[in-house]
Amino acid sequence: MNWLKFLLSHSIFISFCAVGLCYQTFELLHLPLNNIVFAIIFFATLCSYNFYWLISKYYFKGDTSTRVFLLKQFSNLFFFATAGSAMLYCLWILPAILPYMLVATSLTLLYSIPLWPVKRLAFTRRAGFLKTIVLALTWTYVTVMIPAATGNPGNVSVLLLFTARFLFMLMLCIIFDSRDINVDKIHALRSLATDVSAITLKKIMSVIFILYVATGLVLRYFFDNAAQVIAFFITGILTLLVYKLSLKKQNYYFYYFLVDGLMLFSALATYVASI
Repeated sequence: MNWLKFLLSHSIFISFCAVGLCYQTFELLHLPLNNIVFAIIFFATLCSYNFYWLISKYYFKGDTSTRVFLLKQFSNLFFFATAGSAMLYCLWILPAILPYMLVATSLTLLYSIPLWPVKRLAFTRRAGFLKTIVLALTWTYVTVMIPAATGNPGNVSVLLLFTARFLFMLMLCIIFDSRDINVDKIHALRSLATDVSAITLKKIMSVIFILYVATGLVLRYFFDNAAQVIAFFITGILTLLVYKLSLKKQNYYFYYFLVDGLMLFSALATYVASI
């Protein structure tokens, strides 16, 4: 399983998940596929996540010297630099996407601020639910607005998809936040899961899930596509099942393969329904 852990720990798998959501946006909004956009989103995700892992590991590094830390994290540095260079090259080919990538980059940096080794920014570690919302919003913006920018899909359909995607990503973020409650409390970091009780969090998840199902169904009925409605129901049921399983203690692969893999499954269901 070493190869799988390598793909997961260096954010290669989750980058493919981002591409899957990008494909889903093209399909649901009835836009022609764009391979350059796929490449931009893949490399942008790979770059941003390896950047975040570097910042995160540096925050938790303890007394390890910076030089030793950088040598130890060489693989993350390599993927960060390589993916960043590839992303810039793709943006050079498709410069119209640049304004959207600047917004996405700003959101990524905003999410990572609590981990920056700057004392004046320490107050951001108390951001709580804002941290969870920013991450879900970043994923939504990148996987909806960037593909949508390549065509004219219509404001209503984009709004519906943006809302449904945000709610979907918010559920996944809350699952991860729930896993990290104890670690976050030890390091004085906050999220939605640390700010509310377990019972309240379950109620919030229930409301989010209901809204997710409602907006997802409205979007698919908007295009009068019965096959996509069925695919969406299957994805919703699987998402609910994974959430139920996450309430019990799970291992590394459950979160970084199964929970993250819900994004890829959602895209695959959309693809099958489109055939």
